[in-house]
Amino acid sequence: MRFILASASPRRRELLARLGIPFEVRPSAFEETLIPGLSAVALAATLARGKTRDVVARLRAAGEGPALVLGADTLVVLDGEPMGKPASRDEAGRMLRALRDRTHEVVTAVALEGPDGREASDVVTSRVRMRAYSDLEIEGYVATGEPDDKAGAYAVQGLGAQLVDGVEGCYTNVVGLPLRTTARLLHDFGLTLPEV
Repeated sequence: MRFILASASPRRRELLARLGIPFEVRPSAFEETLIPGLSAVALAATLARGKTRDVVARLRAAGEGPALVLGADTLVVLDGEPMGKPASRDEAGRMLRALRDRTHEVVTAVALEGPDGREASDVVTSRVRMRAYSDLEIEGYVATGEPDDKAGAYAVQGLGAQLVDGVEGCYTNVVGLPLRTTARLLHDFGLTLPEV
């Protein structure tokens, strides 16, 4: 079965490659908008499904054959409020100051749509404790550009790791794709993972 990742994220691409299943990358053009009134779990699920459905619709419109499509969305949640990606470096600094010396949640939704139109999804939540880093550390980190396209303005797998005190739960979820959950969903769609 043809398998497609509906994401331009290099982190998701690297994580998915760890499962040992061949896949294509078709980035979604779905607009990632924070929808007021939705819980973080509902919002992440809505965005992940939107990305998946966008790519499925474009494949159909192009007359391409059937495929299994995976979309995902990750949100950083502080005090029940989701944080998206910073629109500017100033906003990245504000996000990092808000997260400083606090624990927040990282919520990732994974959504799949099969060739027959069947859909499945799941949401994983992890908790991340940030250090009491200084304003100077924030300025230096923001200047690297790494926070520019990251939910919550940090990358736990990159330079941002030095801002993190600890992770409770699924680490790959915090990076952007919970692998255990993704593997289970893929198995439910009939994709057999290589023996490890």
